[in-house]
Amino acid sequence: MVLQVEEMAICFDQSFGNVLQNISMDFGQASITGILGRNGSGKSTLMRTLMGLNPLKQGRILYNGRELGISKKELYRYRQEVAMVFQDPDQQLFSTIVWDDVALALRNLGVPETECSSRVTKALEVMDILTLKDYPIAYLSYGQKKRVAIASILALQPRYLLLDEPTAGLDPEGRTQMLALIQNLAQKGVKVVLSSHDMDLMYACCDYAYVLDQGQICLAGTKETVFMEREKLRQAGLDCPWLVRLHLDLGFPLYRNEQEFEKESRKIQWPDHL
Repeated sequence: MVLQVEEMAICFDQSFGNVLQNISMDFGQASITGILGRNGSGKSTLMRTLMGLNPLKQGRILYNGRELGISKKELYRYRQEVAMVFQDPDQQLFSTIVWDDVALALRNLGVPETECSSRVTKALEVMDILTLKDYPIAYLSYGQKKRVAIASILALQPRYLLLDEPTAGLDPEGRTQMLALIQNLAQKGVKVVLSSHDMDLMYACCDYAYVLDQGQICLAGTKETVFMEREKLRQAGLDCPWLVRLHLDLGFPLYRNEQEFEKESRKIQWPDHL
């Protein structure tokens, strides 16, 4: 199952012009694909378009080699396998109680209650919020609401999970937990597509990345290539991750993640004044 877009352009207002132009992407080549860009670069618009929420001016979305249609039936089937978690969880939570919200989509699909209960329990366990199953959603913190929103999508068992700014509004602990969750889902075979301008997060988890600037792709490639392009990233309003800056500015090895850095740094003979 491969999700692709070809020569996509989307326009909200003819007088405003195209919000996205000539976007071609392949999300089947990596476990975790990142869409990077500063605020207003078109990341959220692209994510919503991938879900069929924004009309295309030109181009097409391909899933498993077939062009995605606009009929309710086709979109309904597609969104069971390609699901999105919005940046603001309040846009996605509808029920009063956590359990009911996570079960909502499954019940609407007519999933038998026994299977529904099993899936909801598993999704809550993956998100480490099973203890919150009977809590009123209105009493949850922002981070807890995000976990519930993701659990409601995981219960559908999608092949692709789209996360729009998944760490926005989270504290450092919540951010670390989100990173671990993304990596865990990828290991379980879920293709993850996430958008963010959090360069450290994206470097830590992405295998492949696209950089958007003013609605167009200005850079694309593996993490080992994209995050080294300091000048192109700056032109797009971004900066290199701190691990890459250590490599470029101080001559450190290019560590793949913070854990690798911490492990190797213990072996370094630091000067006494540091």
